[in-house]
Amino acid sequence: MLENIKEFIRDALKPLAKKITEINPNTLTLFGLFLSLVAGFFFAMREVLPAGAFLLASGFFDSLDGLVARENKRITRFGGFLDSVCDRFGDAAVIIGAIYGGLAVISPFPGWFIGIFALFGSLMVSYTRARAEAAGASASVGIGERPIRMIILIAGAFLGIVNWAVLLVAILSFITIFQRIAHVGKVLK
Repeated sequence: MLENIKEFIRDALKPLAKKITEINPNTLTLFGLFLSLVAGFFFAMREVLPAGAFLLASGFFDSLDGLVARENKRITRFGGFLDSVCDRFGDAAVIIGAIYGGLAVISPFPGWFIGIFALFGSLMVSYTRARAEAAGASASVGIGERPIRMIILIAGAFLGIVNWAVLLVAILSFITIFQRIAHVGKVLK
């Protein structure tokens, strides 16, 4: 299902990506990171609607940067690396903002617990994929890839249930980690 959504978004954005020839894709990546940082700030201030809007805008640029690179034949290994690093910074900023703003609280857990669980899980999803690729396997599997986690946080912001969104991100992240470990275990035996 996620692949179908990704394809739909890619197809919708391709005409725009082909027209953006003067802007370096890395600039779009950095602007997307900036928007994530702003979203994290708004989460920290408990302003969930602006946080959700900035996170949605960040996702737009996160989708657009790679398309601009592909459509204009400007793909670089550094661009892929920068995109990945910026995604991790953005993930951390948003979840830390939610923790700081007290938006990740679900009783009886302490206010920081679920947020830290979600942050650690989100980072480990990326790490398991990177380690798998370094070992010679692909690990682009699992139900909690980054686009899904961001959609959940955006929906949580717009619906005013950020705490439950953070919890769902945490759970899906750890399910994805175990799915990737199982997948790579089969591939590399």
